[in-house]
This record gives sequence, C-alpha cells and structure tokens, in this order.
Amino acid sequence: MTGLAFLVWMFLFDANDLVRQYDMYAKLQELEGDREYYLREIEKVKKDRAELLSSPELLEKFAREKYIMKRPGEDVFVLVPQDKE
Repeated sequence: MTGLAFLVWMFLFDANDLVRQYDMYAKLQELEGDREYYLREIEKVKKDRAELLSSPELLEKFAREKYIMKRPGEDVFVLVPQDKE
C-alpha cells in the first residue's frame, strides 16, 4: 500500500508529475528546433556579409535594393502593389 501511495503521489501530485515532465520535454524539443533555425540563419547572414564586404558592386546593389539608396542626381521610383479589394 505504501509503495502504491508513493507512486500515485509521484505521478499525480508531485511538483514534477508526468504532465509537467511531458510539457517540459515538448518545450525542450520546440526550443531545440528554434535553435537549429537560428543557427542556420546566422550562417546565412555570415555568408551574405562576407560577400557584401568583399565586393563594392554587391554592396552597392544591396544598398540600392534593400534601403532604396540612390546616387546623387538619380531619381528613384518605388512601385507598391495595390491591394485587391
């Protein structure tokens, strides 16, 4: 009886019961997935940064496309698609 009471207490009423253990395991798996995603993104950004810093032409192209920068005397037209209503 004592052993059965101990098992019931551990599985249902303890601060680290089975439900909480399962929730913590699911959260761990989610965080490990996020970690892998961010590590891949960091590698991609490092590669892009190395390419940009190695070539002035690529740096200019990036600045023009991403930040809509222009040379003196140029006009820049930004086309924004209309929402379909």
